[in-house]
Amino acid sequence: MRSLILCGFMGCGKTTVGKALAALTGREFLDMDQEIERRAGLTVSEIFARFGEADFRRRERELCAELGRREGLVVAAGGGALTFPENAAALSERGAVVLLDVPLPVLLRRLEGDTTRPLLARPDREEAAQALYDRRLPLYRAAAGYVVNADGAPEAVARAVAKAVGE
Repeated sequence: MRSLILCGFMGCGKTTVGKALAALTGREFLDMDQEIERRAGLTVSEIFARFGEADFRRRERELCAELGRREGLVVAAGGGALTFPENAAALSERGAVVLLDVPLPVLLRRLEGDTTRPLLARPDREEAAQALYDRRLPLYRAAAGYVVNADGAPEAVARAVAKAVGE
């Protein structure tokens, strides 16, 4: 059974929808950021602060390669994971990549008060989010074989993902 890889901007619902999708399809759920945190014994923010973004991206790349060899998962990819072609190629080897598409204004509302996002931990948060969104969205679209509108209830989005991939 192929894996289903959820990608998209932070706050699009990869983890929440992923859990619902795993329950719906009988797959195991894995959140990449949580798995990196578990292995490192540090939060993503701590990894960024202590070792830098390059170290985090190395950990992410290694996990993508490992997950690309597995089947039967629902994977919530990190927000930046599929902006790197080698990660997208690894994850799509045995999986279907699905972009959870949500407009930026909705994402900003969802992320209000969230202090766990190192790339948005800055005074010009909205401008930084806009620049990052504009840069990442075309990369997500290039990596994804499917695009699903994710501006809805998690269970409804999970059903839409299952339908989009033919399940």
